[in-house]
Amino acid sequence: MKTKKIVVGAMAAAMLSLSVCSVAPVVAAGETVQISVSQAEANPGEQFTVEVSLADIPATGIQGLNFSLEFDASILSITSVTPGKLTETGASGADSTASMLPNFNSYTENEGLISLMWSTSLDDSTYWLKGEGVFCTVSGTVSESAAPGTTADIKVVATDREVVPKTGDANTEIDCGYMQNGVAVKYSVDVKNGGVTIKDSGSSVTPTGLLGDANLDGKVTVADAVAILQHVALVDKYGLEGQALINGDCYNPGDGVTAKDALAIQKLDAKVITELPEMP
Repeated sequence: MKTKKIVVGAMAAAMLSLSVCSVAPVVAAGETVQISVSQAEANPGEQFTVEVSLADIPATGIQGLNFSLEFDASILSITSVTPGKLTETGASGADSTASMLPNFNSYTENEGLISLMWSTSLDDSTYWLKGEGVFCTVSGTVSESAAPGTTADIKVVATDREVVPKTGDANTEIDCGYMQNGVAVKYSVDVKNGGVTIKDSGSSVTPTGLLGDANLDGKVTVADAVAILQHVALVDKYGLEGQALINGDCYNPGDGVTAKDALAIQKLDAKVITELPEMP
């Protein structure tokens, strides 16, 4: 991750700058991009990983996206940010400005804030962000002193900067959209925040639930595997939350809820394994 001082100069010089365009931006009516952060759990002192995903990207695509993640730096320490498959649009090989400013960038703004940016100077929308999927993966470490049972939120917020340099006007919006004939077209953005739940070491039963019981019916069955697969496939519609999300992370707890958790429950049901969690 770069520091803000290194990146901001290049960002201001980029061809795409939705926030400082000299012409008033146009809002794309009825088109809203979803940004979501997954949930994870980890013991104090352990590593965690969460995914930042995009969904409902309009057919035109996204030429530029800039937002930040806000978290409690006394509980979480971010060690790496890795671009996701969604960012592999081919722009890096076709965009001549990518050598000055990589299409995907992450940088620290201040303690407890990390800014994420993807942009390209290419007008060809085939190189823009399209579809849905993982925008980036964020990894870090939980503080040794973190209290078990608490949740450290990771929130999607607007990037901390001036709207126009040297004006003192603070930015309050997430930049998401594209340039068309010199005019910035902006999409509306909805966010679903995530976080890291701090758990007790070695406990297969969560403080208020049963590991594997993703549908919260008090038992572990194939129905829980179905609930997890629905969460993985359509998180905006069937996303697990709270205790259900904690219970569902029953394969290698701490790495988030994935299809591997559903498989672990199926193995338990078929008596291939005798208990949860299943470890790799």
